[in-house]
Amino acid sequence: MTLFAELGVRTRTVETLRRTRIEDALPVQRDAIPPLLQRRDVVVHAPTGSGKTLAYLVPLVERLAGHRTVGARALVVTPTRELASQIAGVLRTVDPGLRVALLVGGVGYGQQMGTLRNSPDVIIGCPGRILDLADRGVARLGNVEFLVLDEADEMLDQGFARDVERIIALIPRAGDGATRQTVLASATMPQWVQTMIARHLVDPVNVVVEREQEPVLQHGLVRVGRDERVSMLSALLHRHGDSAIVFHRTKHGAARLARDLDRLGHRTCALQGNLSQNARDRAIADFRNRRADVLVATNVAARGLDVAHVALVINVELPETPQWLTHRVGRTARNGAEGTALTFLSEDDMEKWGKLQRLGAPALRWVDRDALLNSGTLVFLEAPVLTRPQRGRPAQAGGRNAAARPRSGNGSSFRGRRGGGPRGNSRPGPAAPRNSTQRPARAR
Repeated sequence: MTLFAELGVRTRTVETLRRTRIEDALPVQRDAIPPLLQRRDVVVHAPTGSGKTLAYLVPLVERLAGHRTVGARALVVTPTRELASQIAGVLRTVDPGLRVALLVGGVGYGQQMGTLRNSPDVIIGCPGRILDLADRGVARLGNVEFLVLDEADEMLDQGFARDVERIIALIPRAGDGATRQTVLASATMPQWVQTMIARHLVDPVNVVVEREQEPVLQHGLVRVGRDERVSMLSALLHRHGDSAIVFHRTKHGAARLARDLDRLGHRTCALQGNLSQNARDRAIADFRNRRADVLVATNVAARGLDVAHVALVINVELPETPQWLTHRVGRTARNGAEGTALTFLSEDDMEKWGKLQRLGAPALRWVDRDALLNSGTLVFLEAPVLTRPQRGRPAQAGGRNAAARPRSGNGSSFRGRRGGGPRGNSRPGPAAPRNSTQRPARAR
């Protein structure tokens, strides 16, 4: 156990963290904060949910040491609007006195331009909008001395490499009187990220966070006919009775599925790329504040979304890569909490699932449908057989569509907190690391 005060953090910041019930530093924070306080460049190689947001925000707050009117002195670049908004919220918690400009697409320019003219201390945003406002002469980066590139690997995936390079070119380099300090955080280290490190960071300290122990996650496959997915999903959500995220592959599919679940009596909201930023913010706020129990989303919610009470993730459609599968199920079992993930597979999905496994997806076990639907129990099968589903049959226990009886399984409870019953441990699938029981999770 390491206290933030032991890492050299000022008493004022320590007290602010304590008021939000954060006292013990997670491993990534323990390793990254001291060199950052020494103004070293740092590369943070850590999985989602490991606590890296506070690992760089605390040193950022310490370096800026309050509001000044000289213009933006820190810049945080992220690949998604949701992650940018989340980081801004955490920063305002750590130091409410700093002025923050949030620059993301999907909304008008007026408010953001007004914020930039009001001498912000920190700019947080996505590459496209940052460059757009920089080109207009409103976002001035010449005084930036603390640069963070968060989720650098995803920025590569979304084609932001050139934009990120242009943004860095607008910031004075370290040396020659400039004092820029750079933090690069990434869950994986593809060649583009390695190249950026070599090009833009000076003698960086490498902080690598491994899993200290496996997360308390149960992840299994559920055999579901394509024409029974909605009825099966609804039955599972009613059985679960707690907060859940449901992932769909397409924007229109997510919107349609959310409407279907709403008609079936679930308090549902949707999060997908066709929505305006205001609508996306409302969806996240409704889900975070429990005004909605089910969030139906595309991969836009697979990274950066940190909601403490997500107990269940369901993939009704397979993602494109094993990495996206990992990020999706990483929305549950975060920061020491328990969680369950279920991935639907029909006969039509088997070829794609085989390809994902060849690319590195985990060898997940199948779940007994009877136990899942009748008692909410997660029972894993030894040697499941995927039979051709009967078209038009609703999701139900038993019958010719039922999965083979289990030869073994732990019989752990699947039900959510309102459904009752303890959860057991089983062989885990991919998920966020469980490094500490530090709370609240939203400030990680």
